[in-house]
Amino acid sequence: MNYTLTNLEDNIRELYLSLAITKPSEIDMWQFAHYFDIWIEFEEGKSELVETQKGLFTICLDKRNSYQNQWQDFAHEFGHVIRHVGKQHKLRSYFKDLQEFQANNFMYHFCVPTFMLIDYNVSNCLDIEHGAKFVSHTFNVTEEFAKKRLALFRDKLLQAKSDEEHRRYMEARYPKMVYSEETKDVLKELELLIKKRKGVTT
Repeated sequence: MNYTLTNLEDNIRELYLSLAITKPSEIDMWQFAHYFDIWIEFEEGKSELVETQKGLFTICLDKRNSYQNQWQDFAHEFGHVIRHVGKQHKLRSYFKDLQEFQANNFMYHFCVPTFMLIDYNVSNCLDIEHGAKFVSHTFNVTEEFAKKRLALFRDKLLQAKSDEEHRRYMEARYPKMVYSEETKDVLKELELLIKKRKGVTT
């Protein structure tokens, strides 16, 4: 089964590759912060994103949390930097909710990039409880986070499998049209006629 990356998954892959990060052991939030000119500060309090000047951001992380939780919080706030620019407090509540949903979705895919995840056998394992320990250890995220990420991955795999089965069924039921030689000649003449009318010479 061929797995097709979504736009988000592909953009995250490009982002990682632009920093020459190709495996989980190379993932480092400080590298992303440095590359995007983002300050990281540790304080006692809820993690948040602060725009200190126009276009300059500080991500404040709760210093009481584990590194795993700090990394996850960084990814969430980084998602806002990447996808949402502007004054969030002026948005209506449903737009804020949408941005939070998008930042969370970004966080799951950013902390555990799909292009890395598909290199492991978890793609064949639908047992989330078993796979979560591996993902948690490999990608340095909490087990609860790993379970949610694997659920997203499993759903995408099942959808891809369903789409593939449907495609095969439709191709078997409605095979591609095979044109006769006469029809091919007519189509060639029609193509030439269209090119002449458009002033295209062959």
